[in-house]
Amino acid sequence: MFFDSVAYAMAPPTSGDGGAAGGLGGILGGPLPMLVLMFAIFYFLLIRPQQKKQKAHKAMLDELRKGDKVWTNGGILGTITDIDGDNLTIEIASGVDVVIKRGFVADKDGGAPATDKKKK
Repeated sequence: MFFDSVAYAMAPPTSGDGGAAGGLGGILGGPLPMLVLMFAIFYFLLIRPQQKKQKAHKAMLDELRKGDKVWTNGGILGTITDIDGDNLTIEIASGVDVVIKRGFVADKDGGAPATDKKKK
């Protein structure tokens, strides 16, 4: 008698005609559509923006030229003085040159250095 109510509560819902509930709710309620939906969310929120960022970084690395000011991954700002294939020679101070791989350039410094304007 107690177990009958538990069994009834655990029974699948039925539609008005006495059959099991189906239709759109039954199709979208399964685990496979939820996995597809989660993958789509991850793709559009994480994977796709990262791929666009990588493509833009690769394009920036391909168009590096002599005289460009660049930031390295180590946080050093320098000017490209020589390009030898994948190796870049950058001048980080007057008379101080370092050689780095092209892939270690983090960003191109397009503008002039910021000046500190104090109001009097």
